[in-house]
Amino acid sequence: MKAIVLAGGKGTRLAPYTTILPKPLMPIGNMPILEVLLRQMKRAGVNHVVLTVGHLASLLQAYFKDGSQWDLDLIYSSEQKPLGTAGPIASVQGLDETFLVTNGDVLTTLNMKKLIAFHKQKGGIATIAAHRREVKIDLGVIHWGDNGRVKGYIEKPVYDYTVSMGIYVFEPRVLEYIPVGEYLDFPDLILKLIDNGEMVNGYPFNGYWMDLGRPDDYMQANNDFEKMKHQFLPEDD
Repeated sequence: MKAIVLAGGKGTRLAPYTTILPKPLMPIGNMPILEVLLRQMKRAGVNHVVLTVGHLASLLQAYFKDGSQWDLDLIYSSEQKPLGTAGPIASVQGLDETFLVTNGDVLTTLNMKKLIAFHKQKGGIATIAAHRREVKIDLGVIHWGDNGRVKGYIEKPVYDYTVSMGIYVFEPRVLEYIPVGEYLDFPDLILKLIDNGEMVNGYPFNGYWMDLGRPDDYMQANNDFEKMKHQFLPEDD
C-alpha cells in the first residue's frame, strides 16, 4: 500500500513558527505531527510513503530520512513550483494500485485501515474522509434583502458543516484527471471527477480530528495529544 503526504506548503497561517520549520515538523507532544501520521499509516498497512516537498524540504529530509526507523520506504517528490493540493500527485511514479493521500498536518484518531476498506467496498474512484464541524460566529449576522433593506438578524449563530479532513483514498485512474506540472486543488479535482460521472464517496468520521492550520488549533491539538496519546498511537502503550 502506498501513501502520498502533502508536505510542500508554506504554512502561512502558523507563521512565525513556520518561517523556520515546515508545518509537518511542528511538534505534537514529543514528536512532529508527520511522525504521528507515519506511525498511523504503518499500522494501517502502508509500506511506501511519498512526501511531496517544497518549503524547507531539506529539514524534512534530514529528520525523516528514508523512513526505515518506522519500517517504511520513504521517498521525496520535489515541487519546482506550487502545484496546489492535488497537482503534486501527477508527478508521483508507480501509482498502479489503490493509494492514500493525506495532508501533512492532520491530527486524528481515524482508523485508516477502515477508511481504505470502506473505499474498496464502495468501488468508487475516490473516497473523502469527512467530519462534522460546528462553526460559531461570535457576531450578529445580518441577512440582506433588496435595496439595502435588512430582512433578518441572527445573534451569534452556529452553523453545521461536513468538511473534508484532508485524507483521501484514490484509484490509480484518477491520474487521468490530473495534468502533469499544472496547478490543481482538491475541490477542483473532485468536481472534475463528478462532472465526468465518476463515483466519489464520503466516509463519515465522528471521532477526533484537528487541522493544525491556526495557532489556536495547534495549541489545542498539543493539549489533546497529551491527554489522548493512547488513542492516537495505541501501539505505544
